[in-house]
Amino acid sequence: MILPRLLAAAGLLLLVACSANPLGLRPGATSVLQTFADPTPSEAVDMALDKHDADRRYRGTLILAKQRFAGDPLYLDLFARGITDADPGVRAASARALGLHGRADHAPLLIARLTDEDPSVREEAARALQRLHTPEAVEPLMNAMRRDREDETPVRVQAALALGQYAQARVVEQLIAAMADESLAVNASALSSLRTLTGQDFGYDRAEWQRWYNATDTLFAARVAYLYPAFSRRKRWYEYIPLIPPPPNEPTGLPVGVNPDFTAGK
Repeated sequence: MILPRLLAAAGLLLLVACSANPLGLRPGATSVLQTFADPTPSEAVDMALDKHDADRRYRGTLILAKQRFAGDPLYLDLFARGITDADPGVRAASARALGLHGRADHAPLLIARLTDEDPSVREEAARALQRLHTPEAVEPLMNAMRRDREDETPVRVQAALALGQYAQARVVEQLIAAMADESLAVNASALSSLRTLTGQDFGYDRAEWQRWYNATDTLFAARVAYLYPAFSRRKRWYEYIPLIPPPPNEPTGLPVGVNPDFTAGK
């Protein structure tokens, strides 16, 4: 089964390369791989700064966000400006970029986006705050996890995961309350954070969590280090083809701004 697929993929690449660019692929390419390559960093910057085309700003920001060099102050300033862009796609892309490359002092920009009018921006802001640590994020994240304050399930899911880095009694209390959320995805995220913060595991039994919470004076005695979630997946069949890039998997780690002993921002 794999060989016919490989041959079909090779045929498709050859067809596209030899066509009159019907898909609007990159002009000036001298090979099939260049045809599908991203714009250069300078081209991406030009796109991200295009005042007249929000789609180009969005695509340029996303391209820059996945570059290793995007933690340079020049790019961080671009992302910081983009997070207040009039277009929600640009704001969401900028939030993602700040989560990937930002410093702890960029967290207030993301906190402000937790109440953005666009749910995709709120989701990206909550996800980015899993990687940037500041105690000022606790209250806004708890609000973003509450069903009576946030209608969108993906936002509540990401907020619940972000709260796993804050060893505060009120956080544990709100995570236990989130076990009653109608969304199983929110329940699972709250459970993950409770396990990290307390070292305990009572599954989805909210009553048992509450009994333990009421009975203990050492909520965080068995706490383990919080590591932000990271994208990871297995190779797809076509990614075994030579010269095809592998999945964009990334390692997990401690949030920026948290001490290695994970005591900052209790």
